[in-house]
Amino acid sequence: MHIITRRDTLKLGAGAIAAAAMAREAAAQIPASDATLNLPIENGASLRILRPARFVEPDEVLFRENTAKFTQQTGVQVRVDFVGWEDIRAQTAVTANTGTGPDVVVGWAEDPHIFADKLIELTDVAEYLGKRYGGWKFLGEKFGKRHGTNNWIGIPFGGTSGPVVYRESAVREVGYNEIPTDHERYLDLCRKLKAANKPPGFALGNAVGDGNGFANWLIWSHGGFLVDEDGKVAINQPQTVEALKYLQELYKTFVSGTLSWGDPSNNRAYAAQECFLTANGVSLYFALKNDPATAAIAADTNHAPLPSGRIGSPPQSALTINAMVFRHTRFPNAAKAWLTFMMEREQYDPWLSRCLGYWSHPLNAYDKSAVWESDPKLAVFRDSMNNRFWNGWKGPINQAAAAATAEYVMVQMCASVASGQQTPEAAAREAERRARRYYR
Repeated sequence: MHIITRRDTLKLGAGAIAAAAMAREAAAQIPASDATLNLPIENGASLRILRPARFVEPDEVLFRENTAKFTQQTGVQVRVDFVGWEDIRAQTAVTANTGTGPDVVVGWAEDPHIFADKLIELTDVAEYLGKRYGGWKFLGEKFGKRHGTNNWIGIPFGGTSGPVVYRESAVREVGYNEIPTDHERYLDLCRKLKAANKPPGFALGNAVGDGNGFANWLIWSHGGFLVDEDGKVAINQPQTVEALKYLQELYKTFVSGTLSWGDPSNNRAYAAQECFLTANGVSLYFALKNDPATAAIAADTNHAPLPSGRIGSPPQSALTINAMVFRHTRFPNAAKAWLTFMMEREQYDPWLSRCLGYWSHPLNAYDKSAVWESDPKLAVFRDSMNNRFWNGWKGPINQAAAAATAEYVMVQMCASVASGQQTPEAAAREAERRARRYYR
């Protein structure tokens, strides 16, 4: 199902043919086994796909091109709709509750676990892809399998981690050659950047990626967690209070406005040279590097793991897009075939590469993608899907974890302390109360 036919090639222009040939040559370097999957596509099949809006332009361009290739090879008409990051969960809920709408939703990591009873099982697709491409990375399995089972209800397409993004010259100017891994020196670095009028900034608004990423890092790096392994709420503990007291000092170094920052906000502030250290996916570097007006900023930009603090390894997850197929679809095999086709190396590797690894791969074979050797500043993103943390860590990935994340329990706890509205102790108690609404 991943063969490009002569008919498809004839439809391409000369430039596109050359680009396609280069992409196929690069994809051929990805090791793949001879695993097979038989999915007879239903007669007259058509599909509607819903997924989050792109953050880097090639994400949407290549996604649509690959889908068009699927239509050319199978005859299945496919409509793809891109919606805002904040909107996709609400639209997915409507689809689940009404039994109408998209056949496939490429939602967020936990989303299949919210709607598990409304989905078809995807174990055959997941096992085929795992056998063909060297197995799944940790978060691929974690988000793909229904908790406590080996039954797959999602097919993770990839995840973007949010390491430290910083101006090398600014960090050197204040006496550091690298990003510290401990809290004390990290705070010292941020204070010195603020004093040099080159402040850091981290999202404290209701941002799907950046807000959750910062709040989780803050608590996890101090040894705190929302719930324990059994799903018992555990956020109101000394480690959380200590983390929030640390935030009171760290927040003083931030550029103004971070309490209202959404996901694009730190990108804009960094590109405008209002902020010199933040945490973000590769989209920020991608945009800077590909715009002549900001290429000099990109040249001075680098990435580093988030400080590990007190737990010994960088505590970060990956904002993951995770595909699910709803039971109301009339064409389940067509939906499975589309998912499989999009993850095959002929389609997936060009998408991964053109996005500079923005949605880092969930399958081990793509470690060999040429994109990871194309720029040393991308190295920190290659193993994003092998991070050992997730929203709702240390507990199970389930509806409660997704709901607490969607309601920004961790983010709003942090924001209330940074803004001075609550003490660390009161904020931890309120987060505990809110989390218990979902974890019962």
